Amino acid sequence: MKLTTTLLASAAIAAGAGAVAAQDMANEMTIVSWGGAYQNSQLKAYVEPYLEMHPEVTVTWDESSNEAVAKLRAMNEAGNITWDLVDVVASDAIRLCDEGLAMEYDPDELLAEGDDGTAASDDFGDLIVSDCYIPQIVYSTTFGYRTDMVPEGADAPDDICDVFDLETYPGKRALEKRPINNMEWALLCDGVAKDEVYDVLATEEGQEQALAKLDTIKDDVIWWSAGADTPQLLADGEVFMGSTYNGRLYSVIEEQDQPVGMMWDAQVFDLDGWIIPEGLPEDRLARVKDFLMFATDTQRLADQAKYISYGPARASSAPLVPEEMKQHMPTDPANAENTFLYNYEFWADYRDDIDAKFQAWLAQ
Repeated sequence: MKLTTTLLASAAIAAGAGAVAAQDMANEMTIVSWGGAYQNSQLKAYVEPYLEMHPEVTVTWDESSNEAVAKLRAMNEAGNITWDLVDVVASDAIRLCDEGLAMEYDPDELLAEGDDGTAASDDFGDLIVSDCYIPQIVYSTTFGYRTDMVPEGADAPDDICDVFDLETYPGKRALEKRPINNMEWALLCDGVAKDEVYDVLATEEGQEQALAKLDTIKDDVIWWSAGADTPQLLADGEVFMGSTYNGRLYSVIEEQDQPVGMMWDAQVFDLDGWIIPEGLPEDRLARVKDFLMFATDTQRLADQAKYISYGPARASSAPLVPEEMKQHMPTDPANAENTFLYNYEFWADYRDDIDAKFQAWLAQ
């Protein structure tokens, strides 16, 4: 699905486009993201303010981030890169960088200093997990459940293994149509210690063990691909519980006032951010660089937290996050009592092989 956003504002074009004159920049950008509440937070925090300063620019949204690796591979093969800026999770950024499909960059040249004068490389710090990756937010994948569908006499689900307990908590589940997170949760709930999950998952036997555990609920699963799917399934009462990104659940609970609760147990921390496709023409690359200098500064990243409950990736942005949002962040101490740390390098190395096995299992 594509949404074309052309916003014309009366504000004058902002002065100062770095070393590149405005006439040398393309006036169109195709930005790839995930749709739904997350994409809306990017629109409100970054894109609309940028377009108010640059009314000559047109932005086209493409909601294909879940297929970014495959589509960029195909574009590269065809010699036709149609995307200008792509939002991806960290493990996909590592893969794209390793394959030469994402552009390497110097954080202190491409990104603005923090508003306290901190160099971008220090402000983002260890969250720059790849030479090609521009982190935006820290989020988690966790579960929401319908509070009005909790069986009489049962407690609200508060343990990740409640997902696999069809006897106590009957009803449909929504799980993402990919192995990431699902395989880890399956192993945790099949008795594998948290610090051994990736060692086990690296083996054929471990992969089969995870799929066997998922088999126990497979008939009761609705598989989702877009981040907006689970919130809609929960709002419609089509599932009892489902995984999705914590910010999407914030939206359905706080903004839509649906009878949905959060289950933070074993939430999986992850990063989301930008990559620039390798091989962009100079005029398009100049526009992307100009946009990123603006869109990744301290204030912009803090502003995104006004619209969705994801933690900003810049240290200097954290103090600017509205107080009322902090309690909804995955990093809040009350929510982070039992987190699971996602292994980016593992999935960068194993994703293609385990993906193929997972999709074959789905088709059985």
